[in-house]
Amino acid sequence: MTSSRTVRKKSAARRPIGIDLFAGAGGLSLGFERAGFDVVAAVEIDPIHCAVHEFNFPKTATICKSVIDLDSTEIRNRAGIGDRAIDVVFGGAPCQGFSMIGKRALDDPRNGLVHHFVRLVLELRPKYFVFENVKGLTVGAHKKFLEEIIEAFQADGTYRVVTDYRVLNAAEYGVPQDRRRLFLLGARKGLALPTYPDERRKVTVAEAIGDLPEVEEIPELMERDWTPAKYKTSSAYAKKLRGLLNDPSDFSYRRKFDRHILTSSLRTYHTPLSQSRFAATLCGETEAVSRFHKLDPDGVCNTLRAGTNSDRGAFTSPRPIHPHTPRCITVREAARLHSYPDWFRFHVTKWHGFRQIGNSVPPLLAQAVAERLMAALRIEPTVPGETLQLGDPALLSYTMADAAKYFGVPRNTIAKRERLVDREAREEQGRLYA
Repeated sequence: MTSSRTVRKKSAARRPIGIDLFAGAGGLSLGFERAGFDVVAAVEIDPIHCAVHEFNFPKTATICKSVIDLDSTEIRNRAGIGDRAIDVVFGGAPCQGFSMIGKRALDDPRNGLVHHFVRLVLELRPKYFVFENVKGLTVGAHKKFLEEIIEAFQADGTYRVVTDYRVLNAAEYGVPQDRRRLFLLGARKGLALPTYPDERRKVTVAEAIGDLPEVEEIPELMERDWTPAKYKTSSAYAKKLRGLLNDPSDFSYRRKFDRHILTSSLRTYHTPLSQSRFAATLCGETEAVSRFHKLDPDGVCNTLRAGTNSDRGAFTSPRPIHPHTPRCITVREAARLHSYPDWFRFHVTKWHGFRQIGNSVPPLLAQAVAERLMAALRIEPTVPGETLQLGDPALLSYTMADAAKYFGVPRNTIAKRERLVDREAREEQGRLYA
C-alpha cells in the first residue's frame, strides 16, 4: 500500500542519494547521512522497526515490505526520485543456509534475501553498493558463499567488487564496542573502486556512558522510558552525542530535541540476589550464573546482540552489567555504546529497544565506510541547512498490531509463536524481570 506519507519530499540541496535495504532501526542510514548522503528510501519488513525508523528519519520514505516483493520501480516511486541516478545502495541481508554440500549456497531458499539484495542492486544500478554482513562469511566453507555473491554482482559486467574484502571492528572506528562486521564494496564499471577507512581513536565505556544519570535513583523510570534529568558531560564523545560539541565530520541533518530529557531508559527490576552477584563480579569479567559480562570502564563493551525474533522464541540476548551499579545497562546506555546520538529514539520496551540496537550497524562504523564512498564519488559533503522535527512519539510505543495497521501490512508480517503471546504482552509493558 502506497500513501502520500511514504513519498519523500524533494530537497532543495542536491546531496548524493542512497537507499537502505534491510534498514532495521537505521544504523546504516544514520552513518551514511552523517557522511553527507540523503537516504531517500529505507526498506524493512518489521513494522515496529519501520515505525522507529520513520520517527528518526522524517525525510526518508520508509517502505514496510519484504525485498522479495519489491522492484526498482516501486522503490523509486515511493522515494520520489523519478529516474535520478542513485549514488549508493547498502544493506545487510540475513544469510542462513550454508550446509547444501555440492550446491550453490546462493540458490538455497534460506538465502533468498541475499539473492534479492543482489537483484535490487542490479535493477537500481547505483554507482556504488555496500553489502554488510557477519564476519563468519569470510572463514571456512562460508567463503564459498561470499565468492558466489561476488560472482553474482560481476556476472553481467556492470559491477566491479573490491575482492580484497575486509572485516572491520567498530572499536577501531570510534565506537566503544568490540563488534566485527564484513563490508563488501562494489562500484559500477568505469567508476573508481572505493577503499576501506583507516582506523581512528578508540573510545572507552566510561567516555560513552559516564555522564548518564543513574536510573536507579529515578523511580518514574520503572513506569516509562523518559524523564527530565541533569547531566555532567565531560568527554568529547558524549558531548557530540548530546549535541553539545560541534563534530566537523558530521554532515547529517540536525534534529530538534530536548537535551535535558533522558530517553530510552526504562529500568529493569533485579532481585537482591542478582544484585549481590552483579556487585561481586569484577569489571571485565563474566558473572557466573547469568553469564552477563560486566563492563570495564577503561575498556570497550562486548558485542551487543539482538536476541531472537518472536518467531524463533523471543529470547532476550544477555545484556552487559553496568560497571558501577549492580544492574544491566539501559537501552540508552547501549545506544551510547553503539554510537547513536541522544536524539535517536528506540521502541519504548526494553526487548524491542535492545533488539533494534543489537541488529544494527554502529552509525560511526557505517559513517567511516560511507566517507570512503563519498571520496570515490569525488564529492565534498555539505551540512544541510534544515533542522528536522522528529516524528510522532506514538510511533515508539506501537504494538506489532498497531505498527502493521499504520503501514497497511498484515499483522502477522512477523510471525509469532502462539505460546509466546503472554510473554510478549508482558515485554510490551516493560515488566520483564532479570
